[in-house]
Order: sequence, then structure tokens, then C-alpha cells
Amino acid sequence: MPTQTPTQTLLALAGEVALLLWSVQLVTAGVLAALGSRLRALAASGLSSRWRSFLAGLGVTAVLQSSTATALMVSSFAGAGLVALPAALAMMLGANVGTTLLVQVVSFDISPAVPILLLAGYVGMRRLQRVAAHEGARVAFGLGLMLLALKLMHATMQPVEHSDVLRTLLSALSGDPAIALLLAAVLSFAAHSSLAAILVVMSLATAGAIGPEAMVAMVLGCNLGTAINPLVQARSAGNAAMRVPVGNLANRLVGCALGLLALPLIVKLLAGLPLAPAPTAAAFHLAFNLVMAALFLPPLPAIARLLSRLLPEPAPELDPARSRYLDESALTTPSIALSNATREVLRMADVVDDMLKTSASAMASDDAGCVAAIRRADDVLDSLYDQIQLYVGAIAHEALSEHDERRLSALLALAINLEHIGDIIEKNLMQMAGKRIRDQRRLPNAALTSLSDMHERLRNHLRLAVTVFISQDEATARRLVREKETFRELEREAIEDHLAEMRKGDREALVLSALRLDITRDLKRIEAHIAATVHGLLEHRGLLQTTRLLNAAE
Repeated sequence: MPTQTPTQTLLALAGEVALLLWSVQLVTAGVLAALGSRLRALAASGLSSRWRSFLAGLGVTAVLQSSTATALMVSSFAGAGLVALPAALAMMLGANVGTTLLVQVVSFDISPAVPILLLAGYVGMRRLQRVAAHEGARVAFGLGLMLLALKLMHATMQPVEHSDVLRTLLSALSGDPAIALLLAAVLSFAAHSSLAAILVVMSLATAGAIGPEAMVAMVLGCNLGTAINPLVQARSAGNAAMRVPVGNLANRLVGCALGLLALPLIVKLLAGLPLAPAPTAAAFHLAFNLVMAALFLPPLPAIARLLSRLLPEPAPELDPARSRYLDESALTTPSIALSNATREVLRMADVVDDMLKTSASAMASDDAGCVAAIRRADDVLDSLYDQIQLYVGAIAHEALSEHDERRLSALLALAINLEHIGDIIEKNLMQMAGKRIRDQRRLPNAALTSLSDMHERLRNHLRLAVTVFISQDEATARRLVREKETFRELEREAIEDHLAEMRKGDREALVLSALRLDITRDLKRIEAHIAATVHGLLEHRGLLQTTRLLNAAE
């Protein structure tokens, strides 16, 4: 077999690292698909105390093998105020320990299991129909690929000791532990996985490509890099959601600093272990996270207070996702509480109006920022809707008059339909807009004009719906219901245009015509939700049958 050049060796190693990263993602995705809801329930149930949280984080991450996924889950709990910050931080300490457990298994030579895992996983994915069984097979296949990638990396790295160029390159890491730490942190951050990065380090250590000092420094860097990912992904979620990833990153930074200071002592202790390089790296990875958990668990309440001061909640008027008018002291006075809830629902209407305006821009331009803006707006809409539901549910309903009952019904109808409209815009329209932008397609001017007109009609109708909600104006309500026929006609026109394009046989024009038709149908659904907000008024006044508007005089 001819000797590989250094370039060929580096390329082979890069491909094997890519296979390793993909296999780790395959395992994580399979576990999430099979057990995602159960893991989330386990995480939520364990957040009542620091010690239970630590164990819950360890258990969830041991199965999931992704501390990043656990961090995002816990950050969402903390951001929503569902869990105390000390318990959330404790869960992250458990997650850091949990992600080390699979490393302990693969640090030993279990390569004979590779063909069994690959075969069983492949057959299971092809044959098994039940979701849990199918995803379990995917996990087995991913584990097989992971072990295969490690075996290939080990074979690729064996000739390193005979390559002056690669030996010089990698020996530089042993001479500067800080560089080795930073390199591993970048690898772990880019991979979104400390597991994959640690496995790379183990492979380098097994091949003798790096010395003990570089190995320890790189293990520290792997732990640091994986703490950066949750911070980046939570940066737009608000200060409350940022506290957990910031606290976890601080834990990693302190640990890395202590590890570098104690590097000679650590290397000396590890040298006394009767283990090969790979199990030694895995053992240090586990020991590091256990020590950091032991150091940080006791002072977590004080750390939580410090994080709360450093990352305070913004004032309600500065946070669009927080309610401004839901005064809990008014809950015992239903009329005032309903007025408060009404003002908050009107804020939802303003958010939906902005989403419709931005949606029209997303259809006409190639600005991906419009899609991102609507996703953020839908998060705001969902948050306001959840807060309104909880507030309205806490009103003393036994004290409501008949008039207040109707106001409450109208308020909920408007809020529910606004939330559904937001979902249609974010999940349907923006999915199509994003795909159009990625595919570099542009709708014809006539289609853009029609869609822009529909968006503007919807914005006007939304304002009319708000008017009906406030004034109970019967004539405006009847007008809104009749406007649904206009959107049916626009849908019929889009269908006829699409049939015409089908007869022409122009593939690109047909794709764009189908896109216009799908958008038109979703806009028609939005119109139906707007019209539904006034059905309660018309039904109360006997003007709405089950299938059509009565032909009463306006």
C-alpha cells in the first residue's frame, strides 16, 4: 500500500471527522424523535430542587448525548419562568456529566460491534414501522457509524509517526497547551458536540499524535466550546433565557483556567493510571465535569442571584413578549380585568398587522431578514396569547354578568384567531418565502401585485375586525363575512391561471404558478380566521346561519 502524503492524510482525516460528526447528529436526532417528549417531561419533573435537577440533567443527557440540546431545553424553561434559576443551573451541571458517559464506553475497543450495529440499524430502518423502533434502529446505525469513523481515524493517524510534517504540526500543540485548548474549543463549537470533539482528541492521543499535556488541554477546550453553542442560540431569547447558558459558560471558563494552572499535576496523576491514552482522556473528561459539579453545586443560589443582577429582566415596555396591562390585582373585578385583557389582545392585533406587512415584503423581495423577523414576531404573539389565557382563566367567572360573558367570548375568539393567523404566516407563508429565496425564484409581477393586494385587504379587514370587537358594529361584521367571497374569487382566479400554465408546459412557470396558488390559499385561510372573529356577534343577533349569512337588510 503506497504511503500517503501529508495532504492526503489531512483530507482523509477531515472526511472521517465529518463522518463522525454526522453519526453523532444521527444518534441525537434518533433519540429526540423516539423519546423527545418523554425526555422533556423528565427534565421538567426534575426541576424542583438542585439535587434532583442535577440527576435529571445527567439522565436526560446520558440518553440524548447532547448537552447543547439539554441547555436549550433548560433555557426555555428558565426563560418562561417555569423553573428557579438555581435548579436550571444544577441541571446543566448534570448535563455536563451526562454527556461524558458514552465517551467512557467508546474509549475502549468495541470495533467488533461495528458490523452488527450497522446491519441491525439498516435492517431496522428499512423494516420497522413503529416510530420508536424505527428511530431506535437509526440510533444503532448512528452508533455503528461513530465507531467506524473512530476506527478509520485510528488507521489514518497510525502513519503520523513516520511523517515529519504532520509530526511537527501536531507536536506544536504539545508545546503550547493554550493553543491546543483553543483549537479543541473551536472544533467542539463548530461540531455542536463535545462528544464528537472528545472522540477526535482520543483518536489523536491513541495514535501518539499529541502528548499528555496537549490531550488534557484539548479535553478542556472541548468542554469550553460546547458551552458556547447554547449562548449563541439563546442570545435573542431575552435575559431570563440567557442566564443558564451564561452560567454554564462561566463554569467552563473557570474550569479551563484551573485546569491550565494545574496542568503539570493533572498530567502526573493521569500518568499513574493503568490505562491506554483513549481511556485516559475519557477518564479525565468525566473527572473534570464531576469536579466542576462538586465545586459549583453548593453556591448555586448565590451564583443565580449574581446572574439575575447581571442579566436583569427588561422593563415590560421594552420587552414586546411581556404583557403590559394584565394587572393581577384586578382579577377580582371582572369588568376591569376584561378591559386589561382587551388592551393586551389589541397588542396581539398590532403584532399580526406587522406580520402581514412583513409577509408581503418577504414575497416580493429576497430579504431573508423578513422571514427571521416574522419568526421573532410569532414568538411574541405566542407569548402574549399564553399570558392572556392564564389571566382570563384566573378571572372570577362566577361574578361575570351576561354582558361580560359575551365580552369574554369575543375576546377569546379574537385572541385564538389572531394566534392561528400568526401560525399560518410563520409556519406556512414564511416556509414558502424562505424556499423561494433559497431557490432564487421570483414571482411574476402580476402575481406579486395580486398577492400584495390580498395582503393589504387582509390588513384592512383585520382593522375592521378590531373595530367590530370594540364597537360591536353589526354592519361592519356583516361586511367582513361577505368579504370571504372576494377571497374565494381570488382563489378561483389563481386556480384558472395555474391550469393555463399547466397547458403551456413551461416547468419554471408552473412551479411559480403553484407557489402563487399555495400562497393564495393560505391568505384565504387567514381571511377566514378574521371573519370568524365576528361570528359570535352575528350569531347572538340571529344573523348567521350554520352555512351562510342571512339576507337581512344592512
